[in-house]
Amino acid sequence: MSISDERLGQIGARFAELEARLASGTLEGEAFVAASRDYAELERVAHLAADIRAMRGELADLQSLADPDPEMRALAEEEVLRLKGELPEVERQLALAMLPRDAADVRPAMLEIRAGTGGDEAALFAADLYRMYERYAAEQGWRVEMVSANASDVGGFKEVVANVTGSGVFARLKFESGVHRVQRVPVTESGGRIHTSAATVAVLPEPSEVDVQIEDKDLKIDIYRASGAGGQHVNTTDSAVRITHLPTGIVVTCQDERSQHKNKAKAMQVLRARIYEKMRDEAQGAEAEARRAMVGSGDRSERIRTYNFPQGRVTDHRINLTLHRLPEVLEGTGLGELVDALIAEDEAKRLAAMDQ
Repeated sequence: MSISDERLGQIGARFAELEARLASGTLEGEAFVAASRDYAELERVAHLAADIRAMRGELADLQSLADPDPEMRALAEEEVLRLKGELPEVERQLALAMLPRDAADVRPAMLEIRAGTGGDEAALFAADLYRMYERYAAEQGWRVEMVSANASDVGGFKEVVANVTGSGVFARLKFESGVHRVQRVPVTESGGRIHTSAATVAVLPEPSEVDVQIEDKDLKIDIYRASGAGGQHVNTTDSAVRITHLPTGIVVTCQDERSQHKNKAKAMQVLRARIYEKMRDEAQGAEAEARRAMVGSGDRSERIRTYNFPQGRVTDHRINLTLHRLPEVLEGTGLGELVDALIAEDEAKRLAAMDQ
């Protein structure tokens, strides 16, 4: 994708204007914050634009060079070939940097994993996925805090929700939303038969209270006694919280903390994320609805990725990528290759759409 010299000049002028405003010392408060944000977003674009202008200028000078010295002409021709080879890649980098960004990319995320088809084996797989994301997050320098969990009798999760914070969390995890399918011999299978189970993953950008304002009159809050493992406390204290957002019908429960107030705060955190995602989907229209529909119902047939233990492979069906590194992927160390490939595919599609 080639960008005109006029557009490159406009980018440079805008960046110079921002530099001058920030250096003037006259900006304060919100004006300074806004200018600093614009500067940070434009900095890489402006540097790439300046590189392209310089390379194009040098190329034009070399091509117009009429030096009588054969040796100098040969050197000039070599430099022309080098610039012609490098320029398209720098132009591609600029085109990528100029792509519209999802405003949610910089946000933390709520990670929700639910067991789908497969009973106990699906719950165990949900726990495997949770550990995979925990380890990948640690590799990225992110922090994972479990918000709520509904454990199964066999040690897995019927449902687990976690808050993931750090740099660029949603940008790197958003393509994980969908149905993940596993093919393996369950530990409870005495005949050695391979079973297929599934778990759903949903990654939601976490909003601030300013983004989603929830009024008390729109909430129905039920307090009840927690159930499941937890010792005597769960049998004696009404600490579990269920919150229903009446306008949307969204229901969130939390019972993991001993304190009713802590459970309510965590439930509100999840509720805010789900309302924010609903608002994003409605704002972005049919395209967002189609993307969110990938999560599906948890049925085996609705899958974005398959983890095949007998063959030691992981296949992402959206980009037809297969890695024969199943252990590394589940350990989190190999997940980055899949994430990078999904991001690259998304960027390529958006670049192609801009060219049309």
